[in-house]
Amino acid sequence: MSELITAELVDLDLSAETKEAAARSLAERMAASGRVTDLEGFLADVAAREAQMSTGLDGGIGIPHCRSEHVTEPTLAFGRSAAGIDFGAPDGPADLIFLIAAPAGGDADHLSILSTLARHLMDETFTGALRTATAPERTAALIRGDGPGAGEAEAGPGEKSSDRAAESAAQVRGAAEPDQDAQSAAEPAPSTPTPNSTPTPFRIIAITSCPTGIAHTYMAAESLEKAGQAAGVEVFVETQGSAGFQRLDPQIVADADGVIFAHDVEVREKERFAGKPTVDVGVKAGINRPAELIAEVRQKAATGETSAQAPATAPMDKGADTGDNFATRLRKWLMTGVSYMVPFVAAGGLLIALAFAIGGYTVNKAPSVAEHFLWTESASWAALLFQIGSVAFGFLVPVLAGFIAYGMADRPGLVPGFVGGAIALTINAGFLGGLIAGLLAGAVVMAIQRVRIPPVLRGIMPVVVIPLISSAIVGFLMFLVVGKPIAALQKGLTDWLSGLTGANAIILGVLLGLMMCFDLGGPLNKVAYAFAVGGLANPNEGSLKVMAAVMAAGMVPPLAMALATTVRGRLFTKAERENGKAAWVLGASFITEGAIPFAAADPLRVIPSAMAGGAVTGALSMAFGCTLRAPHGGIFVVPLIGQPFLYLLAIAAGTGVSTALVVLLKGLRKPSPTHPAPAPSDTANEVPAAA
Repeated sequence: MSELITAELVDLDLSAETKEAAARSLAERMAASGRVTDLEGFLADVAAREAQMSTGLDGGIGIPHCRSEHVTEPTLAFGRSAAGIDFGAPDGPADLIFLIAAPAGGDADHLSILSTLARHLMDETFTGALRTATAPERTAALIRGDGPGAGEAEAGPGEKSSDRAAESAAQVRGAAEPDQDAQSAAEPAPSTPTPNSTPTPFRIIAITSCPTGIAHTYMAAESLEKAGQAAGVEVFVETQGSAGFQRLDPQIVADADGVIFAHDVEVREKERFAGKPTVDVGVKAGINRPAELIAEVRQKAATGETSAQAPATAPMDKGADTGDNFATRLRKWLMTGVSYMVPFVAAGGLLIALAFAIGGYTVNKAPSVAEHFLWTESASWAALLFQIGSVAFGFLVPVLAGFIAYGMADRPGLVPGFVGGAIALTINAGFLGGLIAGLLAGAVVMAIQRVRIPPVLRGIMPVVVIPLISSAIVGFLMFLVVGKPIAALQKGLTDWLSGLTGANAIILGVLLGLMMCFDLGGPLNKVAYAFAVGGLANPNEGSLKVMAAVMAAGMVPPLAMALATTVRGRLFTKAERENGKAAWVLGASFITEGAIPFAAADPLRVIPSAMAGGAVTGALSMAFGCTLRAPHGGIFVVPLIGQPFLYLLAIAAGTGVSTALVVLLKGLRKPSPTHPAPAPSDTANEVPAAA
């Protein structure tokens, strides 16, 4: 196993001006040493992680990092910038940049070493030694924490960097056990004993986690522990990182006076902390303002406020903010339901479409294969596929409702959500009924969670009381209050889709095409897609036309970018031309996200061009009367499409329009006389979180 960092991975005179250029410069060193197999693919993964949340930290530190299939072994590259590089930190540019690369599988030993390094970054003595280092070899040794007197010569007066290095070496070598960080984090912060004093200090348990579980998770833990020591309170931290996590002792949890959730992904086994005064923030708040969080949780404990049962969706970090506004949370709740529903849509829809292709459109009238199945007849196999697909499709609305409620209220929302979704199917309220049922279930559970419960009953609340009461309330509302009006609205929508002809159909096709291409796989794209697949639950001529238009429009952006890089390659960077090759396959497979690297690099030219082509394709698909029973598949399900040749013509027309526009707009752009080579290709690989 190679060393985590070597002298070849250190650049003490990093000249990059942007975070993308800095990542590329350090990643090139990794690629040269054989630790990164695909430079562009790895940089795309780094950009995708950066799009989720900025990686700049107070104190002049930038820690771009990701887990990637293009990394052969956990690796760290270090760069020091004299001018500073903006990584989005509140206090300004970063001069110390650490690029952390971990394999997709995540070797536990090395991830523990990386987590130990992340904790050391909160130590000013350690970072001070890095700022005064003069040789790459000694810098690498200081970061690794080994070598005789590593970093001692570079330390400033009185910094004791040799002590720091010795401590680093001991901790880094000891990190070979996967759960070492979690174990050390669980130890109480030392406090100064007071003679003859018996009062128990205030105890706080903190859970830290970030999307990759490599850096921010452990830096937040270190920051909270230090702030707790300064405030005279005991802080016990459970780091839920990539190297796994060790649960805090149940007695420590029971004795705790308050809880801090500093996280950007769902806290695992959150019910352990129910009934405690709780502060729920993003992970960067745990790094940047730990003293405020400790003061806030103490204040809540003093007033008797408990709020541990928070929504499952982690709040996005917004500096001083501790949550999102209602519109943002509502979008997340709905997208949670849709994201869990889509696999059922794909599996069930494609099975049904294949059944129709093999057995014809009368296969839905076949008897149950459990009673009648002939191994040598294609009709029996078609019936089998249809009946399996129908079962999978039957879960669409309950899964949608259940996971909307889950996004709002965590696991207690699942039972009333699924019950409400099943009732929506029973009363023919359909897709709209599932949306309303999920929101009702989540709201009811959240309301119940706010009720003050005696401690003796808290253990049975999530498994007995909440499911019982919430299911009864949601069932009552769906059967007797809101269900019938929603069912009537659903029937009206179905009838409207069935009667779509002429101009109305074309206008709807234009609207759906614009939505599919506006954010290239983001929320608006998912709304249009969810609208289309919702109609497949009870298909008719109109809903099948809508599904065809949505898929056709969604194929246009990546196909157009691929064609544009082929016909006018000089208008695109080398990285974009490489992405264009992959975009052919992605577009043909109905993966709209294949156009995101192009839109990220040049949104003002790419997105309007994509929307224009999508609108043309959606309108033509509706005008031609094309239909589609499969919810996914791209050109691979063309045999299942009504009017297949006209359908392909609609896609080709839209692709041509988008290609012509993007080539025209890029051709009108004035070339920059000092256009740096690395920056555009870096930016081209920056993938937004919506991807």
